[in-house]
Amino acid sequence: MRDKLLALAAEHDRLTQAMATQEIATDPQAYRKHAQALSAMAEIVAAFRRYEREEAALAEAEHALGHEDDEGILEIAQEERDRLRELLPNLEQDLKLLLLPKDPLDEKNTIVEIRAGTGGEEAALFAADLYRMYSRFSERKRWKVEILSSHETELGGFKEISFEISGDKVYSQMKFEGGVHRVQRVPDTEAQGRIHTSAVTVAVLPEAEEVDVEIDPSDLQVDVFRSSGPGGQSVNTTDSAVRVTHKPTGLVVSCQDEKSQHKNKAKAIKVLRSRLLAIKQEEEMAVRSENRRSQVGSGDRSERIRTYNFPQNRLTDHRINMTLYSLDKVMQGEIQSLMDALNAADRAAKLAASA
Repeated sequence: MRDKLLALAAEHDRLTQAMATQEIATDPQAYRKHAQALSAMAEIVAAFRRYEREEAALAEAEHALGHEDDEGILEIAQEERDRLRELLPNLEQDLKLLLLPKDPLDEKNTIVEIRAGTGGEEAALFAADLYRMYSRFSERKRWKVEILSSHETELGGFKEISFEISGDKVYSQMKFEGGVHRVQRVPDTEAQGRIHTSAVTVAVLPEAEEVDVEIDPSDLQVDVFRSSGPGGQSVNTTDSAVRVTHKPTGLVVSCQDEKSQHKNKAKAIKVLRSRLLAIKQEEEMAVRSENRRSQVGSGDRSERIRTYNFPQNRLTDHRINMTLYSLDKVMQGEIQSLMDALNAADRAAKLAASA
């Protein structure tokens, strides 16, 4: 590990010196490339240099303990040695985490698809609750949310809704939300006060660009139809809704939220491209099956990941055995602590797998 860190530090110094030369400083493209490379390694190099400083301080303290006679100096040296012996293993652990390969998709924007499962109208209402939860979380992060398609019910729920979240490192935060979200609560329509259990499925897709997934136009079947709202009522009187079918895979994406047929088609293809990327990821992960054991959750839509128990104001994430008794705040978008815990557990699992 040290050899790798020394090489990184040397490369960091080389790039820093290169950026000070007139050749690089006057070439915007080269300067930007160097700056990006420096930024990518800045955190780990800073952590390694701190480790080296503390390591040198420990050597000094141990030297003092073996050569000094002054009781005051010996007391200070012993305190310093004890502090650093406790600190250095933690710094070494941090370095190991920083050396783990970064997920290349972490920087991407994200498409989230929420679908009501078992539970009928109650599941549709909870799908709407989840959409609001993610929207409020996005507001806190200053991310932008744009609905791509939706199918609203008469009571204001969603049979399904897909939306794009764009901003800084969205996928790195949202990637563990995929799976089955189970809700336990008393529906507003329940006269006897009985608790019902419903389920909603969430899929989280990194936004795919054309360079990630190429789509042959001849593989697409595009159908247009008239948009409809809750209960079958007409949204508008033109055939602006679009259904895109990817013939090789059978994937179907419909979009009707825009009044423009062209905009609906563009949104549908955006969702289709991200679904195709997700399939590609799953195939690659199956080939490298050992990677599944180093992840908190695979994002499999059939995997029950979380339970929301409203009577007890309790949320339980089953993958990391984390329970929060603040469900009311969670539903208002206060889910950062949950995201942090999932990411920490994922890093720890990957670190254990790489040992």
